[in-house]
Amino acid sequence: MLCRFEIHTRTMASTLRTQKVALRKAMRSLLANLSTDEIQAQSHQIARTLLALPEFQQSKNISCFLSMPAGEVDTSAVVSAIIASGKNLYVPKTTDKEQGIMDFFRIFGEEDLRALPRGLWGIREPDPEYMGQQRPTALSGSSEPLDLIVMPGVAFDRSLSRLGYGKGYYDRFLASYSAMLQGRQQQLHPRLVAVALREQILEAGQVPVGETDWRVDVIVGPDGIVES
Repeated sequence: MLCRFEIHTRTMASTLRTQKVALRKAMRSLLANLSTDEIQAQSHQIARTLLALPEFQQSKNISCFLSMPAGEVDTSAVVSAIIASGKNLYVPKTTDKEQGIMDFFRIFGEEDLRALPRGLWGIREPDPEYMGQQRPTALSGSSEPLDLIVMPGVAFDRSLSRLGYGKGYYDRFLASYSAMLQGRQQQLHPRLVAVALREQILEAGQVPVGETDWRVDVIVGPDGIVES
């Protein structure tokens, strides 16, 4: 027999899931109506702002997602700028689809980037090897610590809450990576920077979050930045 606390907890979890599903549905409908030209125009402004951030300019090791063909900020200019500036670029790759696990893999130059095959949701993903060698990854400890992670999402709000795509990839990665850094007694953790179209940035408190949902440090939109 369930106690009142268990019933209350399950009810809250069910309500949170329902709220997230509803917001994702509404946001996807809204984003689907944006033209390619509008997304590209906003993406251009976002890239300019992101590349000018002091934390971006001071970072050496940066992870940035490779954008889907439609419906979100186009990061192609950002990842090319990371490479061109001599910084080390890492991109996400799904390593266990059933468990919702991903890692960040090192990319070795523009030619390597352009040759990446398309994987889940039409997103380019690296093979585990490059020129016969295992690529350095964030979770394997074979790379230097990440300084900055550029993150996607379905929606964000001005309290820096993030709604992901529903699979928990980033939340699981961040929990695992944080634990790994703590085990190494690393004091500095990567700066979490979200990029969002104007339509994806909501007022404070409008994005439902649970205990395992990570907030970001900065949101970069076409009209400027949101930070605490």
